[in-house]
Amino acid sequence: MAFFEQPQSVQSGVRATEFDAGLRAYMLKIYNYMASALVLTGLVAYFASTSETFLNAMVSPQGGLSGLAYVVMFALLGVVFFLSARLHAMSEGAAQAWFWGYAALMGLSLWSVFVVFTGESVVRTFFVTAAAFGGLSLYGYTTKRDLSGFGSFLIMGVIGILVASVVNIFLHSSAMQFAISVIGVLLFAGLTAYDTQRLKVSYYQLANYGTSVGKAAIMGALQLYLDFINMFMFLLQFLGDRR
Repeated sequence: MAFFEQPQSVQSGVRATEFDAGLRAYMLKIYNYMASALVLTGLVAYFASTSETFLNAMVSPQGGLSGLAYVVMFALLGVVFFLSARLHAMSEGAAQAWFWGYAALMGLSLWSVFVVFTGESVVRTFFVTAAAFGGLSLYGYTTKRDLSGFGSFLIMGVIGILVASVVNIFLHSSAMQFAISVIGVLLFAGLTAYDTQRLKVSYYQLANYGTSVGKAAIMGALQLYLDFINMFMFLLQFLGDRR
């Protein structure tokens, strides 16, 4: 019996090693996609904020946002819903094209960051967000605690602050904006850990069914990218110095 048990244990160990290597490669692919998208978004936002033609198109003669600015914002939501619904039917190349297009579109929507806040405070907030995101994502990846129970609570919280943000457009309450920013930071901090663990768990399912991880990595990168962007924007309300 010992003769047969040893090869079986060795084979099992080899499979475990290959699985761990595949998981690391999968998560690294997600982080690389996410980091590249953040760089693209930042570059587009910066150059958009320095273009007088673009700024004139985004701001109405009365000083508020133009119709084109609202089109860009709603287009962001449309692309996310489209990718969620149609990703399975796309080729990996098409999924990448939509992902990079979304990152560039996000940059166009964030032009005001470099107009409203000083460049130094934007950079400082970015690195604070990066450090917080890295720590939270590492926690989500390594913790043995099951975070799936927090998912519904976090998603409901995000819906709540979206509704509150729309209401505050009409109320112009600084106290309400402060509360939204605090809650927003906490929610997306939690989502960073939750989404990281969920992506790790999803790899087990992908590996078991032999599914290609290419498109799954793109969707995973989009989820973490949105967690990072939202955390950054809420933190900027505290750490950003206005011009």
